[in-house]
Amino acid sequence: MKLKTMSVSDREYIIRLFRDVFENEPWNDDWSDEDQLNAYIEDLCGQNNSLTLGYWDKDQLTGIAMGHIKHWYTGTEYYIDELCIASELQGRGIGSSFLKEIEGYLEEHGIVQIFLQTERTVPAFRFYQNRGFEVLEDHVSLAKQIKKEDR
Repeated sequence: MKLKTMSVSDREYIIRLFRDVFENEPWNDDWSDEDQLNAYIEDLCGQNNSLTLGYWDKDQLTGIAMGHIKHWYTGTEYYIDELCIASELQGRGIGSSFLKEIEGYLEEHGIVQIFLQTERTVPAFRFYQNRGFEVLEDHVSLAKQIKKEDR
């Protein structure tokens, strides 16, 4: 397995893996809107501070981490927006190996912390905890739905 940086030029590989994972259990996301999906991939991979890392087995993308670099007073951080391993390869230790490779890459580039969010009810929550990620008790995620009014 080999870690490689990726960009929007790798969109085809990214979308294939992303859909394989997130359109199925336990997430069941509906990414049928191609324009919305392409815009999301652009948001994650096509900005100045984007960092997308792929985990490759020869010519097969087995894992991907998409996020951005944030410069903070305590040091530079990597905010992971999406991280996934191909559905058929989950549970084989590939995710753990991928995270170790990511950490090595980040350390080489002077990045001191990884920040990510997930839901407590999905297997990813335990996966991250078992690999040293800690719940930030003083942090909370907030959201507000903004509805378009029918005109």
